[in-house]
Amino acid sequence: MITVEDWAEIRRLHRSEGMAIKAIARQLGVARNTVRSALASDSPPKYERKNAGSKLDAVEPQIRALLAATPTMPATVIAERIGWERSSSILRARVAELRPLFVPPDPADRTQYTAGEIVQCDLWFPGRVVPVGDDVLADPPVLTMVAAWSGFIMALLIPTRTTGDLLAGMWQLLSATLGAVPKTLVWDNESGIGQRRRLTVPARAFAGTLGTRIYQARPRDPETKGMIERANGYFETSFMPGRTFASPADFNAQLTGWLPWANDRVLRPTGVRPAARIGTDAAAMAELPPVAPTTGLTTRVRLGRDYYVRVLGNDYSVDPSVIGRFVDVAADLTTVTVTCAGHVVAVHQRCWDTRQTITDPAHVATAAVLRQAHQARHRTPAAPARETGVGMRALTDYDELFALGAMDDLHAGDGLYEEACQ
Repeated sequence: MITVEDWAEIRRLHRSEGMAIKAIARQLGVARNTVRSALASDSPPKYERKNAGSKLDAVEPQIRALLAATPTMPATVIAERIGWERSSSILRARVAELRPLFVPPDPADRTQYTAGEIVQCDLWFPGRVVPVGDDVLADPPVLTMVAAWSGFIMALLIPTRTTGDLLAGMWQLLSATLGAVPKTLVWDNESGIGQRRRLTVPARAFAGTLGTRIYQARPRDPETKGMIERANGYFETSFMPGRTFASPADFNAQLTGWLPWANDRVLRPTGVRPAARIGTDAAAMAELPPVAPTTGLTTRVRLGRDYYVRVLGNDYSVDPSVIGRFVDVAADLTTVTVTCAGHVVAVHQRCWDTRQTITDPAHVATAAVLRQAHQARHRTPAAPARETGVGMRALTDYDELFALGAMDDLHAGDGLYEEACQ
């Protein structure tokens, strides 16, 4: 068989040099019929080996019948049904080749985004790398958000994945970083936002205050928020390597310093830097609401004698002067504030650890003063002194009391009776 090099040289000599077939055959040392075949062929020669067939050819009709009845039947089950005892890899390859003929295609369109329309949201967990106490490393979630049209990335480490913290994180990123509200916030089935496509009551109130819509993707549908999934992978490969953190605040400080660099890279789908497009993206969004939405944790409890309130697994002290009264507890991402009738009675930095007791020394001092005052008011007065002398009675008093004189007369009468009998 003629090689590709000979085929190309024959055609060059004939077309460019004008050489005759006989001259070409003599110069290259090939047959004249070979030269004629090369000149007649417009494509280079290709070696094709004759297909020797496979043992599967005999059972392919059975495989087709099984796939026609059940297109999703696994290759292992097909092997059992047809009695295949040879290589399983060969069977899997043939089944993979035949299965598309019986399974209807499910194409996925490439999503086209509009400026100001969508911001995708998700949680990314960096691992146990964040110190939250003495020798305690935690794995708190990082709330990540991506403006779909511009590809602009926003992120913030938050204490927990509870509803209050998720809403507080979203509000901080939308208000402080983006400065606008998109038409739709896309989430997966995060329990703090809602499940089975039913939003939690705080999430519905949050969306209503902002005048936006929270859309939850269907289960096992990662294409719905593919941009945020790629961003999470980018955090893993570009932000985390080689970094150490001293506290949650240090993590957020390093993340804030890194994000401008991340948003200044050129994206392959658009060929533009996200930082250059975010202005147009935000301009197409709605303005921030005049009143901030309710975020964080809020609750009302009656303060007991143990003047502490529990917030997400930690106990915080409260001014004991309001013991027995109702207090309002509000926890945002950084602070726990307790008020009573509109007056602040406790302010603590929020603890990211669990099962901790956070005490204000001023509250302990106030409790000691109140305890002393209470004991002074309820102290029992001392009883008057009582005389401890013991009185003495004459023995005759006991004789009269127990009629001992009559008993003596009775015993005397008994003696006279005995003398008479003798």
